[in-house]
Amino acid sequence: MATVITVRAPFAFLRRLVSARLHGHCCSTVQTGCFVSRPHSYSLIAGQQHRFFRTSYVAARPILQFKLSDIGEGIMEVTVKEWYVKEGDKVSQFDSICEVQSDKASVTITSRYDGIIRKLYYDVDSIALVGKPLVDVETDAGQVEGPQEDVVETPAMSQEEHTHQEIKGHKTQATPAVRRLAMENNIKLSEVISTGKDGRILKEDILNFLARQTGAILPPAPFQEIRPPPPAAVAPSAPAAKPKEKMSPPSIPTPVIPKPVFTGKDHTEPIKGFQKAMVKTMSAALKIPHFGYKDEVDLSQLVRLRSELKGLAESRGVKLSYMPFFIKAASLGLLHFPIFNSSLDENCTNITYKAAHNIGLAMDTSQGLLVPNVKNVQMLSVFEIAVELNRLQTLGAAGQLGTTDLTGGTFTLSNIGSIGGTYAKPVILPPEVAIGALGKIQVLPRFNHKGEVVKVHIMNVSWSADHRIIDGATMCRFSNLWRSYLENPTSMVLDLK
Repeated sequence: MATVITVRAPFAFLRRLVSARLHGHCCSTVQTGCFVSRPHSYSLIAGQQHRFFRTSYVAARPILQFKLSDIGEGIMEVTVKEWYVKEGDKVSQFDSICEVQSDKASVTITSRYDGIIRKLYYDVDSIALVGKPLVDVETDAGQVEGPQEDVVETPAMSQEEHTHQEIKGHKTQATPAVRRLAMENNIKLSEVISTGKDGRILKEDILNFLARQTGAILPPAPFQEIRPPPPAAVAPSAPAAKPKEKMSPPSIPTPVIPKPVFTGKDHTEPIKGFQKAMVKTMSAALKIPHFGYKDEVDLSQLVRLRSELKGLAESRGVKLSYMPFFIKAASLGLLHFPIFNSSLDENCTNITYKAAHNIGLAMDTSQGLLVPNVKNVQMLSVFEIAVELNRLQTLGAAGQLGTTDLTGGTFTLSNIGSIGGTYAKPVILPPEVAIGALGKIQVLPRFNHKGEVVKVHIMNVSWSADHRIIDGATMCRFSNLWRSYLENPTSMVLDLK
């Protein structure tokens, strides 16, 4: 018979020992909170003494801080306008987290993780800082990344900007291979038009974007017939009105005028958002000596041409206004007078001539005055400009213009005539050096070459130029060329590219 060893130990230790021994008879495994305990037999027989427990820990799901990455343009803070998630919600990659607004654009932030939202760091209308946490996300262990720094990355090369942010209305979903191709060519995915499912950017989209930037010609894509939109459903025909029945007069549209609000008290509110950007831009514009020049343009031939093309454009689903013609004529003029598509440095020692004609259009929106621009007009047809204008106007009306749409302009036209008025005194938008304001089109009497009074369509234009580098004669010659393209629109065909 084996010898029994006398164990001298504190009473508490013996009590735990006996409890573990008894528990081992009841079950083979005990699982608690965050560890698993497997009791082993503990014998008081000499030579058979073993350790008390073997303990193995189960790793908890990590909680990661999702930080607000760089939005570009030197923006260091934004206003949280709306949360799309709340604490406890489950999210996947590319799901919308929140909408933030800077002084330049509204941006939707999307998730880079799959997981559960555990904390929101800001309330609605609070100021969020770039590089600081937005939310905490509980994720799987496989998604754990190295510690993120609060360093703001260069916008053009920021991987977070490419993969996990979207300019409102523009998805930036793409595979790693496509992201790598974009980064190698220094392309922002937010500037690329996506053709993949659910807004996903494909390799072909990157190649097409590069071709438009460089003027390269890619192999033709499979032919796709342009089909007109399906006709609207026709309502059941109503009985014909009696000839003697008097028709009611057409309803007069009510002008859009905000309701007056009388509170009886003064109130103060901070300048923020787009209004803050306007204060900054117009303050900088005061340093520019403006030179003004005004003229009138006979648009009679353009009116006839547009009426002929309007139906064709609508059959392709695009609204054709006069602005695409004005913008294209300006681009053709910039080819002859590149000084108008330049910028002057702060020290007034260097002039930079811009290769791209990114022509802006001043737009009145519910958020204030915004100036989105059409990129690379020198490479676009009139129809392609119309397509892009339709997109910008739709986003502007919805308050969803993004940073890409609102930055990078090189020349601006302001269509003040769409609201009313004939002449204006437009203010140059730095760092640009010229701007034109277009008045409303009026039917007025004029003398023709025979001395006869005829009815013509007249539009007034008002130009402003930076008088430090543009003199009056150059301004006049540019305006005359631009006017000649519009008064004889068929002449543009000779210079179209």
